[in-house]
Amino acid sequence: MADYTKLAAEVRTKFGKGAARKLRAADKIPAVVYGHGTEPQHISLPGHETMLLVRTANAVVDLDIEGAAQLALVKDVQRDPVRQIIEHVDLVVVRRGEKVTVDVPVVIEGESFAGTIHVQDLASVSLLVEATDIPEHVVVDVEGLEDGAQVLASQLELPAGAELETDAEALVVQIVTPRGTADDDAADEAAAEAGAEAGIEGGSAPVDADSE
Repeated sequence: MADYTKLAAEVRTKFGKGAARKLRAADKIPAVVYGHGTEPQHISLPGHETMLLVRTANAVVDLDIEGAAQLALVKDVQRDPVRQIIEHVDLVVVRRGEKVTVDVPVVIEGESFAGTIHVQDLASVSLLVEATDIPEHVVVDVEGLEDGAQVLASQLELPAGAELETDAEALVVQIVTPRGTADDDAADEAAAEAGAEAGIEGGSAPVDADSE
């Protein structure tokens, strides 16, 4: 069984912006736990531990809600748009063995063929996976791929047991030659040709013997 982060949570009885500000001032974060037909539970979480937890996408946490154990998936994190302080966390009840649909980040590894770059069209893909075995990311290896190469969602190497929910034909990564490079090469060739022609046309005129 996986070793999940454990957080001690407290039941909240006061709501509203004022109550939320007081919680955050005490280094606690308002949160709600819902799902599986249960009544939503409004709780508070320890600030520092929660901040570390949500750095990982689709984190699963083992909650201790005043003595009651509950496994939950971090579904959404609301942050202050300016200060980036966590304002609220939504958690969904999960059970061992069940499958959930989650968005998993796509990570690019390797270097494409010399002179080309990779363009990432999808930052994440949707997968159906076991709630207690969610991958941190999906890797795409672009090592040596040449201009025009494409990687579709259907070509991704998924973790064992994972099922693709994203459109199989969706473009994930493509390899291209930067336009500036191609244009610069063409311009250099054109300049060289123009210089050669100018040299021929503008060379020294033949000496007129009758003028000597």
